[in-house]
Amino acid sequence: MSTNARKTAVQTIARHGLDAVQRPTERPRPLPELFSTNVFSDAVQRQRLPRPIYESLRATIDAGKELDPSIADTVANAMKDWAIERGATHFTHWFQPMTGLTAEKHDSFLHPTSEGRIVLEFSGKELIKGEPDASSFPSGGIRATFEARGYTAWDPTVPAFLRETPRGSTLVIPTAFCSWTGEALDKKTPLLRSLEALDRRAVRLLRLIGEKDVERVMATCGTEQEYFLVDRSLYFQRPDLMSCGRTLFGARPAKGQEQEDHYFGVINQRALNFMQELEMELWKLGIPIKTRHNEVAPSQYELAPHFEQTTVATDHNMLTMEILRAVAERHDFACLQHEKPFAGINGSGKHLNWSMADDQGNNLLDPGTTPHDNLKFMLFLTAIIRAVDLHQDLLRVSVATAGNDHRLGANEAPPAIMSIYVGEELQGIIDALVEGNAPAARPGGGMKLGVTTLPELPRDTTDRNRTSPFAFTGNKFEFRAVGSSQSVSYPNLVLNTIVAESLDFVADEIERRGGTGERAEVIPQVVREVLSKHRRVLFSGDNYSAEWTQEAEERGLHNLRDTPAALRHFASDTNVALFEKYGIFSERETRSRGQVLTEKYVQLIHAECLSGLQLGRTTILPAALTYQHRLADSIAAVQRVSAQIDVGPQVELLQRVAAEIGRLEQALDALARAGEKGEGLHGAGLEQAEFYRDEVVPAMVAVRASADALEGLVDDDLWPLPTYRELLWVN
Repeated sequence: MSTNARKTAVQTIARHGLDAVQRPTERPRPLPELFSTNVFSDAVQRQRLPRPIYESLRATIDAGKELDPSIADTVANAMKDWAIERGATHFTHWFQPMTGLTAEKHDSFLHPTSEGRIVLEFSGKELIKGEPDASSFPSGGIRATFEARGYTAWDPTVPAFLRETPRGSTLVIPTAFCSWTGEALDKKTPLLRSLEALDRRAVRLLRLIGEKDVERVMATCGTEQEYFLVDRSLYFQRPDLMSCGRTLFGARPAKGQEQEDHYFGVINQRALNFMQELEMELWKLGIPIKTRHNEVAPSQYELAPHFEQTTVATDHNMLTMEILRAVAERHDFACLQHEKPFAGINGSGKHLNWSMADDQGNNLLDPGTTPHDNLKFMLFLTAIIRAVDLHQDLLRVSVATAGNDHRLGANEAPPAIMSIYVGEELQGIIDALVEGNAPAARPGGGMKLGVTTLPELPRDTTDRNRTSPFAFTGNKFEFRAVGSSQSVSYPNLVLNTIVAESLDFVADEIERRGGTGERAEVIPQVVREVLSKHRRVLFSGDNYSAEWTQEAEERGLHNLRDTPAALRHFASDTNVALFEKYGIFSERETRSRGQVLTEKYVQLIHAECLSGLQLGRTTILPAALTYQHRLADSIAAVQRVSAQIDVGPQVELLQRVAAEIGRLEQALDALARAGEKGEGLHGAGLEQAEFYRDEVVPAMVAVRASADALEGLVDDDLWPLPTYRELLWVN
């Protein structure tokens, strides 16, 4: 057996094979019995709460009514009894600070008595409010270190649930998180505000077109999640993966994704066992996972849920990411959720499918059989087109992260230019409306495949365009630019806010131009004018092409290629005013978010800089020097035996290795200088972020170029890091 640690790990993986997978000891329960068993769901609430309490709570959840504090004790007691019956000993307020992750502090139900015994209690006060320390979370200046008080507030719109472990359960209560001053310190509070803003503006517009029965409009979404699985024994030999989430070094393998044989291929048994346990865990939490499949890159996979209301879907996606990592560990995998864990192959996105529905059960983005005759659909479509055009910068900022900078515009992701794809039919209708022509007839019928035994397939109203960042896909929009590691709170928040503003504009125009009796003529006129002004954002071609980049510039569209460029626009006067108008953020909250996003970008790049320096100097360089020494000794030994033996090729190899080692040392020194200078700019805000983008990132690329070149030269038995071949294919 090789003494090389990575080769030993590969041999071990090959030996244990499927034995490493924990096989279930009993047949799993049927799905209908399993689904939502760990959720304090509507059915559980109906069963355990007195009818008046239940109806009051449901009015808050379903109709957005203000929560009645007097019901809290009864609800808390019912939650506690339900949780304790299922093995719970603790409860936690689960919230989403601006770290982009989740946070929790566990408290037991235990209360001591004067007799030296205990009782298990959980009050309405404990349900409604928690008090974690607010000073240690990112706040963008809202909270100083000495200003520690913060509050978590129960969010009744998302049901409480149980997190199980072999040693017990914890009652988890979804909450918002705010400071002592009442300012939002999380990602959920502004999301909830944006949903209320969208609700009011959508209902207003529906009333203008005669839909008087609608009382509420909800944003809905379904979030696809892509991820990689690598064996944990190899993962722990890659410090860059552990500290940065991506490989900072790694030469291209002989076989990557070129043959496209992994996409939708047969799922290997080990990965399938992992997926089956994962789905069981998610289903117990009421997360409606529908789809699983192999993605394009080797060892890359995807899952997708059914649509849900946005707050529930957002929380469920955060839970999904946590449980992906936890279940992966049980199967000796590491789950990678970074947007670009491996250079040269597809990265991972999180396609956000977004729509709106009213309380009558109608999807507001369903075009029906004749979109040009569907007044409601065309009004909402028009408002969305205007929103994306006017607020391209905010939409781009909502997906701006250091990880996503590696992915946007690459082979598997849309570019940084925000545009909309609506499909051939809708594009034709829009063009006809703007130009005053009658829309062309919709091609009818299905698709015949030329084989008698195969059925005729119904044809969708639109094709798909995988290069578009914001594509209409039949009855929803797919925001394809979202990164896999992100919370979808900000993308949803931005969509809700900019569409709310646009719905307001459309409604204002309709009201300004005429009364109820004249709206039949006014509405088409408003639609035509808005589409005429904003259809520049529509594009149906190849978003990857250089021609589109040029055309987009001519159209006046933004091309914010990286996170610092996007963040320059976040707290503009226009955006501050927009968020203030719709009650999403105060000016201070907006500027704090910009600061947090900037700091996070700098911190991530700096961590990559330090990790690259450490790996380069203490792991890669010593291996290369050892190989150089071995080559030199070999050449010297041959020459001692006979001066007649031609060692010219070996000398050339030694010279190549020595030259590359020299370049690596120079690149590492340059990276160290850039990192020190960047760190010295602490507090400079966007200027510091731009320095890291312009100086540190290119220095890291130079280090990688030499390190990857050496990987192709150094004796494989000496190379210390698991290679792409092993990380991607040994599982």
